[in-house]
Amino acid sequence: MFTRSGLGLPHCDNQTMNTRWKPSVTVAAIIERDGRYLLIEEHTPEGLRLNNPAGHLDEGEAIVDGCAREALEETTHRFTPTALVGVYMSRFQRPAAAQREAEDITYLRFAFCGDLGEAVAGAQLDHGIVRTLWMTPEEIAANSHRLRSPLVLRCVQDHLAGQRLPLSAIYTDPSVWE
Repeated sequence: MFTRSGLGLPHCDNQTMNTRWKPSVTVAAIIERDGRYLLIEEHTPEGLRLNNPAGHLDEGEAIVDGCAREALEETTHRFTPTALVGVYMSRFQRPAAAQREAEDITYLRFAFCGDLGEAVAGAQLDHGIVRTLWMTPEEIAANSHRLRSPLVLRCVQDHLAGQRLPLSAIYTDPSVWE
């Protein structure tokens, strides 16, 4: 199915494909304050893991709005995205276990930096979130074995490097809400 093109890039033969591949779209908030990054600690099938405040984009939701929603759900704080840090893709393969089928998921992540607001009175952390914590980039790197995805550290590194795209680079057509 895959062959190498003259450019060294993989080539997919669509003639042999009978289903359309669809990555799982996620949004992530890269929140920095005084040299520390806000992470969440959450329960996963692999145990407690660290992640950027992040989650799946909902149907009928603009990408920027999804990021603000996920940040609120996972931190209890309002978050206003101000720039796109990057778009990332990764693959996660979870082997089958007792009462659970194997999973092979490709994630397409849109990561945003922005402004963290005050906590929302009465808001509670989303199901599965144990706590929020602030970590330095060095602490995040030292805990790479506990990261939910390698994208957690990569997003922080790209933010530190000053990588930013304006929000105007992202467009949501009104048909999304129709």
